Amino acid sequence: MPRIVPSPWRNMKTCRNAFLMAAASMLASPAADAQQAVYLVRHADRLDDSADTALSAAGEARAASLAALLRDAGITAIYTSEYRRTINTAQPLAAALKLTPVTVPARDLNALVKRVKESSGKDVVLIVGHDKTVPDILKSFGYPGEVRIGSAEYDKLFVLVPSGSGAPVVLRLRY
Repeated sequence: MPRIVPSPWRNMKTCRNAFLMAAASMLASPAADAQQAVYLVRHADRLDDSADTALSAAGEARAASLAALLRDAGITAIYTSEYRRTINTAQPLAAALKLTPVTVPARDLNALVKRVKESSGKDVVLIVGHDKTVPDILKSFGYPGEVRIGSAEYDKLFVLVPSGSGAPVVLRLRY
């Protein structure tokens, strides 16, 4: 009787992680292999509409899901805004990777983009932003496409892979 060996692809988390890593590495052109990949997400679900709200229970679960998804993605740096909701979204992944997130004020997108671009060319970065800042960050990295994030959308994940001489490649995913 033939022996059945379980496939590692049966584990959905393994499959998603492998897809993300493979997509990012395949999309990088040879001229861009010294540049970073940038993962961008909006913060997870808000507890309320106050200015510096915490995450809701659903947001905490989403942050844990993001950590599980990106744990093996090679993240070497994490950037957040000064708001608790972005810091708390990044926290589970930062703890798992033993990284200290860098806080850059939400109103200073130019400083954020400059800092990421000037970081080690081999960094793989996670940026946790807001519904209004994530599209602007993508544009600052040269992405020409239109990106809109609705006020109730917390599940979009963008994977930006710089191209050596043109617009970056951007994958739009949900988690």
